[in-house]
Amino acid sequence: MTTMRAPGKVIPRAFPGIKPAEVEELVANCEVKSYPSETVLCRENAVEHTFYMILEGEVQVTKLVNETEIRLLNTLRPGDFFGEMALIHNAPRAATVASTCPIVVLELDKTAFDKVLQRSSSVALAMVREISNRLRENDEMAIEDLRVRAAELAQAYQKLAEQELARREFLTNVAHELRTPLMTASGYLQLLQNGALGGEQLKSAVDTVERNVRQIVTLVNDILFLQEMDLVLSEFQPVDMGEISRNVIEKYKSKASDRHIALALRGNADFPSLPGDARSLERALTALVDNAIKFSPHGGDVEIRLKVEPDALLVQVEDHGIGISPDTRQRIFDRFFHLERQDNDLFGGIGLGLAIARQVVEQHNGTLGVESTLGRGSIFTMKFRKA
Repeated sequence: MTTMRAPGKVIPRAFPGIKPAEVEELVANCEVKSYPSETVLCRENAVEHTFYMILEGEVQVTKLVNETEIRLLNTLRPGDFFGEMALIHNAPRAATVASTCPIVVLELDKTAFDKVLQRSSSVALAMVREISNRLRENDEMAIEDLRVRAAELAQAYQKLAEQELARREFLTNVAHELRTPLMTASGYLQLLQNGALGGEQLKSAVDTVERNVRQIVTLVNDILFLQEMDLVLSEFQPVDMGEISRNVIEKYKSKASDRHIALALRGNADFPSLPGDARSLERALTALVDNAIKFSPHGGDVEIRLKVEPDALLVQVEDHGIGISPDTRQRIFDRFFHLERQDNDLFGGIGLGLAIARQVVEQHNGTLGVESTLGRGSIFTMKFRKA
């Protein structure tokens, strides 16, 4: 419970320097009023003509920013005052003032104030001095707010510029990743049409065309799949992640062997089923395994691990490849991010795999995290809540 401030003590605090007789005259022209909680005394942009001094309770001063955000500017308590500009200027209120609890205020309207001014120059001087101080403080607040807004705009512009650059690089990578296999497949198809190949050369050419067409189809499917992920998934069904893991290992066994990488499945044999979309979850795990193989250019093991925790189910993919630097780690899940080179190693692809994996996991109410040490490898963890 706040203590009631006497009007005769509030006015000298608001306007230092006025004489006791003038204080009494001001009090005589004021009204003491009570208001319940959540009463709006001043409304932003409204033209009003009342000055308030708080005797009991408190109010909050707020301002609408960017037409959506209500920003708290100040909290005023007994002895504080507001609305002084209404006494000397017909400008709209600069902020909204509302009570946060029952309040008692001393009110002075412009008509009564003008009467006092006609008989007392010291009151006018005290008022002008205090309002000048308030204007100076408000200017400083406005300048600081402009600085903050300028910094926010600069950050937003920088982010947009980075996104635009990433988008352009993404489109360039897509064009490159499509053009190379298309030109290769097209060249071999022309040789086949002209009957220029036979025997082992014919078989090798067909294999090359098939491999490049599969690469094109995979790329297009990734792009379309990521777009489709913005749509609602089908109704979730129990999904056996052990079976999905074995499917992914079988799918990548040949590619891993060519790179001297051993694929393995470890963990709980009785790993519980997950409620989800099997196709999407397999796509997410495929993306993580493909990523692990790609960034293990010098061989090593890649493991899928299934773990059961008291309140969560974990599906992890660990590699012993190049690892991820701390400054890169924050960007690897971005749709347009692509690591093209590290040291002497070049990496293909357009960087959609991890973006796909993250979006799938999040749509299953899970999280996708990564732990990594540069030069030693990475562990990606899909974490799902237990049903």
